[in-house]
Amino acid sequence: MSWVFEDNDVRIVKLSVGPYDNNAFVVSCRATQEAVIIDAANEAVRILTACEGTQPHSILTTHGHFDHLQAVDQVKEKLSIPFLMHPADVDIAQRPPDRPLRHKEEIAVGKLNLHVLHTPGHTPGSVCFVLEPHLFSGDTLFPGGPGNTEWEYSSFGQIMDSIEQRLFPMTDATLVYPGHGADTTIGRERPAAPGWRERGW
Repeated sequence: MSWVFEDNDVRIVKLSVGPYDNNAFVVSCRATQEAVIIDAANEAVRILTACEGTQPHSILTTHGHFDHLQAVDQVKEKLSIPFLMHPADVDIAQRPPDRPLRHKEEIAVGKLNLHVLHTPGHTPGSVCFVLEPHLFSGDTLFPGGPGNTEWEYSSFGQIMDSIEQRLFPMTDATLVYPGHGADTTIGRERPAAPGWRERGW
């Protein structure tokens, strides 16, 4: 399954890949065709096909869980581009990135600028990518609540702080593309946050 968002500035291809319904994205600048891949999670051939007609320069990774990394090596080798991830997830990924991601870093994609937000909680090195009004939230924010924090290295309090302090200041119309499944908006999710705190997940 896939869909495409397109306007005068950006083209976003979203692919649902692998057995865990991971979302993989190809984000490209309409003016220059320069692109990045967000979460080369699985099905490398489909991701590479989605890149046709663009010039990807990086694989950006929202966090180090194995299901978000399964196509990294194939895509990286085919396109000769680096794999980027926050360094706090090196132990979880069991590999270092070719280049680390930093909070508030800007990544140029042609004439566009993606912003990196460090949003720990699901994993210590979880990040989101912002290209207003688009938010690629990885496994930090989903329709109906935060990502899973059942692992020993996860923290429910921390993921809620990340969501409330770094994601919810965005406008209601911000489109949220999570790491799995359906999309949502900031305006749809923000009012429910007190209930998430109360239930503890």
